[in-house]
Amino acid sequence: MAIDVVEWTDQTGDEIVHRWPQYGQADISLGAQLTVRESQAAVFFRDGKGLDTFGPGRHTLATANLPLLERIINIPFGGKTPFQAEVYFVNMRTFTNLKWGTPVPVIFRDNELGVVRLRAYGLFTMRVDDPQLFVNKVVGTEHKYDTEMVGSWLRDFIISRFNDMLGTTLDNIFDLASKYDELGAATKARLTSDFRNYGMVLEDFLIDAITPPDEVNEMIDERSRMGAVGDMGKFTQYRTAQAIGDLAKGGGDGGGALATGAGLGLGVTMAQLFSHALTPQQQAAAGAGAVQPAGGTTTCPQGHVVAGGAKFCPQCGARMPEQPATCPSGHPVPPGAKFCPECGARMG
Repeated sequence: MAIDVVEWTDQTGDEIVHRWPQYGQADISLGAQLTVRESQAAVFFRDGKGLDTFGPGRHTLATANLPLLERIINIPFGGKTPFQAEVYFVNMRTFTNLKWGTPVPVIFRDNELGVVRLRAYGLFTMRVDDPQLFVNKVVGTEHKYDTEMVGSWLRDFIISRFNDMLGTTLDNIFDLASKYDELGAATKARLTSDFRNYGMVLEDFLIDAITPPDEVNEMIDERSRMGAVGDMGKFTQYRTAQAIGDLAKGGGDGGGALATGAGLGLGVTMAQLFSHALTPQQQAAAGAGAVQPAGGTTTCPQGHVVAGGAKFCPQCGARMPEQPATCPSGHPVPPGAKFCPECGARMG
């Protein structure tokens, strides 16, 4: 029985090409109605050869719009003989939200970090521009061709071109945020001819993210923290002082005693480190706010604060000059005197 109506509607929204009938050929009567919807094109094939392509609308099939049929119509039957053919309905709308991504990391030579493995992913949109070329080169004899099928081999083109452009556009991964648009536009330009060779148009190409592996991200975070610290010497002194405080708070009798001893030993070292890091004026200011020793304080020839009566500076080791003796009231007393010449107080 010859077919009088030929049409197809996509129920899934993902089909790009649908072959009618699914297998073999169907008997179609001359004068049959072909319905092509607004977003479709219909390509007629017979014996593997394309006869014609129909755009949107209702078409009455005749030798006028299928001139190649004149050779295959049985003239003795008055041109009414049904002919065998298949029709490929091609969805001409723009397909969006097609995903691409690198299945394995891309090796990238960074000018600061050296060789880095990067992963990338994003979206692209495409549509069929030449239905007959697309059917001939891509679909072949498949009865159905959807976005997943076309995306599976288009991703190979995308990743290949993306890898090329990544090496020529980017120097180091710290510039990634400012290079997404430039890299996406360059990759799209390289892909345009690839898509046209198969009767398609690449309308948009977007890069969502380019990311290094987790271990590289951790190194970048560490580098950021180091940059935020500034002076590493003073930061190290500060963190060491914190560690001493935590160590001195160790729990338990034995642990506390051990921690206290260790803390005192490290404390002396840290005091020296901090004193060398401070100017003499800063040391004097710091000493003014601290509890003063019983004999008062003085300064060594290098300006370090030294407890009264000390013979050597504990900071730099300089020998302290001899201080004149004083009576209990603070009056200066000559060496060897037994009584103060000012108040008569007995010395010693």
